[in-house]
Amino acid sequence: MLPRTTRSSGKGARTSQGNKASAPDVFRYVELANARPDPNLLHKMPPAFWLRNSAVPWMRLGDSIVVAMADLSQADRVQAQLRNAFGTVIPVLARKVQVQDLLTRTLRHRMVRNASVSVPSEMSSRFLAHGKLHMAMAVWMGMVLSLTILVPMFVFNAFSALAFALLLLFTGFRVIGLAGFLAERYRPPLPHRSLLRPDQLPRISVLVPLFREAKISGALLHRLRKLRYPRHLMEVILVLEEDDAITLRAVQKARLPHWIRVIRVPAYADLKTKPRALNYALNHCQGEIIGVWDAEDAPQPDQLHRVAAAFAHAPPELACVQGVLDYYNPRASWIARCFTLEYASWFRIILHGIARMGLVVPLGGTTMFIRRGILDRVGGWDAHNVTEDADLGVRLFRAGYRTKMLASTTYEEANCRPWPWIKQRSRWLKGFMVTYCVHMRSPAQLLRDLGWSRFIGFQIFFLCSVGQFLLAPFLWSFWLVALGLPHPSADTVPGGWLALAVASIVIFELLNQITAVVAAFVTRRRWLALWAPCLLFYYPMGVVAAYKGLYELVFHPFFWDKTDHGFHAPDDYYDPQTRSAIQAEACSSAQS
Repeated sequence: MLPRTTRSSGKGARTSQGNKASAPDVFRYVELANARPDPNLLHKMPPAFWLRNSAVPWMRLGDSIVVAMADLSQADRVQAQLRNAFGTVIPVLARKVQVQDLLTRTLRHRMVRNASVSVPSEMSSRFLAHGKLHMAMAVWMGMVLSLTILVPMFVFNAFSALAFALLLLFTGFRVIGLAGFLAERYRPPLPHRSLLRPDQLPRISVLVPLFREAKISGALLHRLRKLRYPRHLMEVILVLEEDDAITLRAVQKARLPHWIRVIRVPAYADLKTKPRALNYALNHCQGEIIGVWDAEDAPQPDQLHRVAAAFAHAPPELACVQGVLDYYNPRASWIARCFTLEYASWFRIILHGIARMGLVVPLGGTTMFIRRGILDRVGGWDAHNVTEDADLGVRLFRAGYRTKMLASTTYEEANCRPWPWIKQRSRWLKGFMVTYCVHMRSPAQLLRDLGWSRFIGFQIFFLCSVGQFLLAPFLWSFWLVALGLPHPSADTVPGGWLALAVASIVIFELLNQITAVVAAFVTRRRWLALWAPCLLFYYPMGVVAAYKGLYELVFHPFFWDKTDHGFHAPDDYYDPQTRSAIQAEACSSAQS
């Protein structure tokens, strides 16, 4: 018999959410303040199931299980899902806050542990902790050093040849991306697909990981309030590390609306990464679609409407949509201008072309939206990978899904100082190295999963993204030929080959310049095209970042070199031309 509790007639009974209960039984309100659910019952279903349904197995009653729920209008659906695990389920009513608090408290350790190992070991970078990489790198470095001592010119020429091979491959990759973009831009427009009606909109959960973000929390909340999506169909979860008192104080000063809440992630071992925090917070998400924004992001107000429409009009194999990323502070410094050109070239041109051709799309770390069921099936994010976005993009394609670009822009804060830029880029490049090592543990299986075209595209992207920076000094040496100065390889390589090498470098740089100029016009900030030549002095910083990333790959593979934000807020930073470009893009987006 149930303990004595308040009774509520099921016929017309109101749930804690104000909905009418659908079952005809007599429901009881139960008090969960001092409850201790049976762990064996809890573990029969994943934590996300209980949290998403605001339900908890309260007690056994003979051969039945009493399940406390916050919304009895969902009782039939939850009972059907629990029938195989529990048999007969008796629903009772409890306050939602008590259900959620009890689940968070009881499942805390399990969720923290699962957040670190959610991705299968064969697909995770946590194998790097076993020291195998140290041994492989030591052997490889020993061989290179020995050969350099014995045959220095052979080593120099070999690395120079490899650098040129990667340069040519990446040039081809960029040409393919640019061609795909131009083909899409000038083809006849597709039939117009309108945004969904309010009754067709899905529930969307957006995770916003924050870490030591005292400067930006207020501005972030101000921008989130500009979103036009129905509040009852969206939730924004601010994800904080449990010991991050700085951000917590800043958030507590703000008055959060009911659709924004805070999840604090408990510590686990020494691992403190963005993907681990995302995995933990994912358990608390109620939405069918999961999105990610960064702390400094300024998404367009109709972005969630566009996400909903993109999924509604797409086949089931579309797992993810990636929005366009851009910067709102290009006038902060010449580095910010170059960074804006680089991002515009990549997200608005190259990535669009790659996605259109069906190649693997390495996701950006923000403004990505994914179907919840598919995200669960692939294991969420790899908690040990510092470019969890690129890794997730590869795993989605390996699982048979695809990604498309979303015609909506999120504006971010560009790193505008040399050392912070190098720190951020070193993390990206280290993550690319890690992602490549993970997925190339079994090249044959990767080939079977991706097919030849995507496999080759994967090789070109990751090898060239890292290799062009690591081997750039070998390419720089060929500018000596252009200046009429002697080159170290002059005695071992025919003169015609040296001239061809210089021509290849010039062609690559011209392609970079053309892409940057096109990108400046596409973003409606034509004045940025004048700064395209500065990219010649911008990219060499990537060499420092690449070697920093390589060092950390060996000695600190899971170290997250955080990027500081909040120096230039989009709401305060005065840039009339950038503001007008943003407004023009918003109007164009609204009409498309």
